[in-house]
Amino acid sequence: MVLQTKLTKLVGIKHPIVQGGMQWVGTAELASAVSNAGGLGILTALTQPTPEHLRNEIRRCRAMTNKPFGVNLTLLPAMTPPPYAEYGNVIIQEGIKVVETAGNNPGEHIKRFKEAGIVVIHKCTSIRHALTAQRLGADMLSIDGFEVRRLVIAHSRTQSCSCTGTHEYTLLLFYF
Repeated sequence: MVLQTKLTKLVGIKHPIVQGGMQWVGTAELASAVSNAGGLGILTALTQPTPEHLRNEIRRCRAMTNKPFGVNLTLLPAMTPPPYAEYGNVIIQEGIKVVETAGNNPGEHIKRFKEAGIVVIHKCTSIRHALTAQRLGADMLSIDGFEVRRLVIAHSRTQSCSCTGTHEYTLLLFYF
């Protein structure tokens, strides 16, 4: 029996399972295996040293699966940040249909991805950041335990989440 959810319908997968971006292991081999098994495999953009390497990894993944897969773009604070806009350009140019964002404020990236017709799943660790991602236009949220990554320094303990309005949001819960 196949379990259909808003997630499976929105991104075209068989099972409501999302691999999630993982530095150094979110490669074509893992993403294509997850996608071939019916979930949503995710390539990790910053595992690739340059945007052109990401382009090559997307093409390698396409050679390994004809199923949907996405790309994670994690926005980290840095003295010399990676060329996020260039990674975003490659994601759009290569026709990726699903992007998982994480980390710092994804506003400008969500806007670009939405304009390109890409489904955006934002990964966050607090209600405050989930509400911000909702306001910025994310299609879905991945609410992860704070221990998953050390991306967020401060988090809120006592905020309520009211996901109402013109958008419906699915909260994806991942436990590692």
